Amino acid sequence: MGQTQRMTGPHRLLVFGLGYSGAAIAARAVAQGWQVAGTSRDPAGIRAPAGVQVVAFDHAGSVLAEATHVVATAPPGAAGDPVLAAHRASIAVAPLLRWAGYVSTTGVYGDRGGAWVDEATVPAPGSERTERRVAAERDWATLAGRVALDVFRVAGIYGPGRSALEDVRAGTARRVIKPGHLFGRIHRDDIALAVLAAAGQERPPGRRVLNLVDDEPAESAAVIEEAARLLGVPVPPSVPYEQIVAAMSPMARSFWAENRRVANATTKAALGIAWLYPTYREGLRAILAG
Repeated sequence: MGQTQRMTGPHRLLVFGLGYSGAAIAARAVAQGWQVAGTSRDPAGIRAPAGVQVVAFDHAGSVLAEATHVVATAPPGAAGDPVLAAHRASIAVAPLLRWAGYVSTTGVYGDRGGAWVDEATVPAPGSERTERRVAAERDWATLAGRVALDVFRVAGIYGPGRSALEDVRAGTARRVIKPGHLFGRIHRDDIALAVLAAAGQERPPGRRVLNLVDDEPAESAAVIEEAARLLGVPVPPSVPYEQIVAAMSPMARSFWAENRRVANATTKAALGIAWLYPTYREGLRAILAG
């Protein structure tokens, strides 16, 4: 992956999208001494992390003029990547910009029948949703001749307020049984950890793929069981996958139709990190403790 150095000079990060992951990235950047701005479609309607300047998405051009780093967290729509659709020209001429990050998904790897994929695996999207992601990755890669670009392929995101613990507490958790079917996942705070580690490296222009997924692909039922154990409540009853697949939403059905294990060793070595929460067990314990 080549040599990297720690970044020197100004640290001005613009986060496109202060949603669940974007806000965590922004908060970690502030804690590390960065100057941080973040966009929102409704600046008056969000609670941004302390120290983060909130700007209207449509008016981000003025902030881009001062940004050294940008990261985009918004998913693409039918018209493509929303950030590039609105701000491609400003990003292309931003005078201080030297790094860009694009938050994608491990879904671009498609179904591998439970086999391993890694950062060098060629995408094989199996749905319109993931085809759009691959197209957005290609779109962002057009910047790689000018800046260092990191494409973050992120697994299923969980964290405070969005975990199996909440589902078990609410009585909505379903222990779906599909033997051998594995999901990758990543804690929200580990996304922030990886993004800031990548942004803090001084690299020449070029594209790099990083897999943000924890160390243990696991069946969904195992995560529900662990959540119930931590809460000291009965494990929800099991439901065979075949009995409920017809009632699933199209997105849920697409997730369950694909089975793969995603490797992360190259990513962790490139960034010089270990996960804060290497498996769902540590992550759920921390959420409960928090």
